[in-house]
Amino acid sequence: MLSQTVEYALRAATYLATVPTESRTVDQIAEVTHVPLAYLSKVLQQLVRGGIVASRRGTGGGFTLARPPEELRILEVVQAVDPIQRITTCPLGLAAHGKRLCPLHRRLDNAMAQMEEAFSESTLAEILSERTASVPLCKFPNQLARRSHAAAAKP
Repeated sequence: MLSQTVEYALRAATYLATVPTESRTVDQIAEVTHVPLAYLSKVLQQLVRGGIVASRRGTGGGFTLARPPEELRILEVVQAVDPIQRITTCPLGLAAHGKRLCPLHRRLDNAMAQMEEAFSESTLAEILSERTASVPLCKFPNQLARRSHAAAAKP
């Protein structure tokens, strides 16, 4: 249900959240997140327009989060690049449905509402701090340190 653009935006924003006070170039972000460079450039510009990411030109320039990871909600990242589309009227334009959704479209809209709610309750910082045994596609710096520390603590 989420587009490739959303996936790439979430990867980039999550990576930038691991280094919130440092700028990263599009090349650096693309390498770590495994996002194609040209596509990432467009996604980052959408995130800049959406107020999620800030960009700076010149030496030492690049991209940073516009706000601390504790304040940035997953929903904000999603809405900046590919807003969740709620269903308010019959997508088929059936006059018989009037202003009510049929059972199928009501369920689809309910699912979208649940996704919106879950994303609005989660920040980038929470995502990064959550303990998990899963190996992420992108090996972010603080996740590597946490895994190394956990491996050293095992008997």
